Amino acid sequence: MSSQNRTGSRRIKITSITGLAVAGALVLTGCSPEVAKGWLPTERGTTSNTDRIMDLWVNSWIAALAVGIITWGLLVWCIIAYRRRKGTTGFPKQLSYNLPLEVFYLTIPLFMVLVFFYFTDQDQRAIDDRSQPADVTIDVRGKQWAWDFNYVKGSVITEDLHEAGVQAHLTGNNVDKDKLPTLYLPVNKSVDLELNSRDVIHSFWVPAFLQKRDMIPGKTNYIRLTPTKEGTYDGKCAELCGEYHSEMLFRVKVVSEAEFQAHMDQLRQSGNTGLLDSKYDRNPNLNAKN
Repeated sequence: MSSQNRTGSRRIKITSITGLAVAGALVLTGCSPEVAKGWLPTERGTTSNTDRIMDLWVNSWIAALAVGIITWGLLVWCIIAYRRRKGTTGFPKQLSYNLPLEVFYLTIPLFMVLVFFYFTDQDQRAIDDRSQPADVTIDVRGKQWAWDFNYVKGSVITEDLHEAGVQAHLTGNNVDKDKLPTLYLPVNKSVDLELNSRDVIHSFWVPAFLQKRDMIPGKTNYIRLTPTKEGTYDGKCAELCGEYHSEMLFRVKVVSEAEFQAHMDQLRQSGNTGLLDSKYDRNPNLNAKN
């Protein structure tokens, strides 16, 4: 059997193995719920955005894995097909360039990057779309080391209301989650979270919502979502913000509209009317100018 035939045989075998490996990897993505959701800390349908984010994450990993397997397969094939054989002397034939191969190396990665960019940009635009007014607007203020929630008057909320968090301190005891600042959201109502900081950079993060955004002094960032599954979710500051950063925790309760209105009534009866807005911010740079 000639060397050329042996090389062709190996090429077919390696190509077949690579194809099977890629197909196997794609099949394995549906083997378990954890794999299907990419080991993300949530379930499908938690908010209007979680499914879109989860699909982008999982499909990106599938594409990356497929590219990796093909690349590894080609590397192994080159090592085997073009290895130095027994009895060979001297150097192999030297090539200064190979124009078709160089064009291939340029166009394929460029195509991949453009495809990734297209789907990422498409999903990001959809997630951040605020062209229509939200049913509920909540001004979330991060501060060292707690949270203030301002429920802004609108179509669902009939009066400006607020709820102030108490500054956290390390005590060495387990955290009592029932005493944490709690953000209430009505299920199936679109929500605008206006994210602001009273002092230093913080970051608003609810892992189950798969969205995290920085809170920068003097700048308002936004998260638009519609919670679609009732429940209680843990949240935290995801930006190192000082001594008690690890204690800057909160909870999010997604409840029925009736329960949401009952909580608003409770705030009203407790005298928590009005907003704790920028008047309560602490910004040394701005204060120095006053």
